[in-house]
Amino acid sequence: MRAFLAAAFSLALAIPATAGVTIDEFKTDGGLTVWHVQEDSIPFVALELRFQGGASLDAEGKRGAINLMTGLIEEGAAELDARAFAKARDGLAASFSYAVYDDTLSVSAKFLTENRDEALELLRQSLTSPRFDQDAIDRVRAQVISGIRSDEKDPSSIAGQAFDARVYGTHPYGTDRSGTVDSVTALTRDDILAAFQSTVVRDRIYISVVGDISREDLGPVLDTLLADLPETGAPLPPAASPVFDGETVVIPFETPQSVAMFGQPGVPFDHPDYFAAYLLNVVLGGGGFESRLMQEVREKRGLTYGVYSYLVDKDGADVWLGSVQSANNRIGEAMEVIKAEWARMQSEGVTETELEDAKRYLTGSYPLRFDGNGPIADILVGMQMQGMGTDYIATRNDRVNAVTLEQINRVAREFLKPEQLSFTVVGQPEGL
Repeated sequence: MRAFLAAAFSLALAIPATAGVTIDEFKTDGGLTVWHVQEDSIPFVALELRFQGGASLDAEGKRGAINLMTGLIEEGAAELDARAFAKARDGLAASFSYAVYDDTLSVSAKFLTENRDEALELLRQSLTSPRFDQDAIDRVRAQVISGIRSDEKDPSSIAGQAFDARVYGTHPYGTDRSGTVDSVTALTRDDILAAFQSTVVRDRIYISVVGDISREDLGPVLDTLLADLPETGAPLPPAASPVFDGETVVIPFETPQSVAMFGQPGVPFDHPDYFAAYLLNVVLGGGGFESRLMQEVREKRGLTYGVYSYLVDKDGADVWLGSVQSANNRIGEAMEVIKAEWARMQSEGVTETELEDAKRYLTGSYPLRFDGNGPIADILVGMQMQGMGTDYIATRNDRVNAVTLEQINRVAREFLKPEQLSFTVVGQPEGL
């Protein structure tokens, strides 16, 4: 059975990239909205569930509760303890995974058509009757605390957390979703139950399914799977108010290389200029070795192995971030080059050649994402959460290609904010 599942996964990866990804959007009799792609070539189904809110729904004083709870969902359900649950799942050659992020809790399931009913019943039990046994709580808590302690010694983790705290302040985005050693140590089973009940709920669920199942079969299956979830959960947090003061903050840490996180305000995905901003970022720092930052900081001056920038679209904030690592005696120079390139792009914009190269980079790489049932299901559920239409896959490259040189250079002038570009540096930087 496991060998057959492995073969099914391999076949799924062999499906042509965007060969007829036809999305069927419908509502089940139980009122659930579903995005569905029927793919009957192999007897295999990928299911993706997303619950909006994620770790940002942690109750006050309980930071890390939702992260710990997520790690415990598959540690036994209903009559099955952790070992029995894992044995039942593996016996069905099914795959379940649970993960939490700032704004979402994700549940991914992959299973064979012949085992569909049994696999979904096991998944249902994990979503409606998780055991949260004390021995499992203690074991997973120890793993989480070990990860937190490891992050306390990692310059990149320190920089990221310090940068978030500085930018987001008291908003949940400003603290690490794993919590602290103290906050996680203090969590009780009641706290974990409360976290589960506030997060895994029907009124903020997004669903996509790709594979060997018809719409007629899928609707009743999903209604059964999710019928017993609570209707509503904890209220979503308010939007954040990111602060970028244009200053550099240094956090001393004994390491031969300094790590710098930097950023400025971003661009919302639903903004009319988003695709122009996205292309602008490809030219600036998101296009690999051909980006300006990589060329100026790495290729010409040898100041780093890598420097990157990227747009981040959170539910409660839109930011434009970047990162770089360099030797303590060279990080200052690397930062000055980044600032200069940020300002130069804001004032001079991009060239026609740079724009066309960025378009080819984005449009050429896009079909490669659709490399199987699982990745397609993951993309579809993400599209729903960002408010895209079912035509987005077909029109995305057209939107990229529609950006003109005039538009992208106007966006550079309006959205790049060199005076607000803020740095948080962890290490022993010389001259900062």
